[in-house]
Amino acid sequence: MFRPIGPSAPTLLLYLDGERIAAHPHESVAACLLRHGVRAIRATPVTGSPRLPYCMIGHCFDCLVEIDGHGSVQACLAPVRDGMRVFARSGMDKGSAR
Repeated sequence: MFRPIGPSAPTLLLYLDGERIAAHPHESVAACLLRHGVRAIRATPVTGSPRLPYCMIGHCFDCLVEIDGHGSVQACLAPVRDGMRVFARSGMDKGSAR
């Protein structure tokens, strides 16, 4: 569903819950995770339903993750950086995902 335009090869690495994921320079964390086929990055606080990025422009908050120790970061607005550590969130968390 999400493929880069042109021959760009992934040259960066990020880690989602410890799993290595290849990333393209200048893409958002959300785009990288969707391209990788991640099935959920957080759960809703009431029902525990799995959520993925939805709007991709920062309006819906379905893409909240922890990035490098910072909780509740919108993955759709965060550009990838080599070596960044991303943690999926449970909907009940108020701060760190751990």
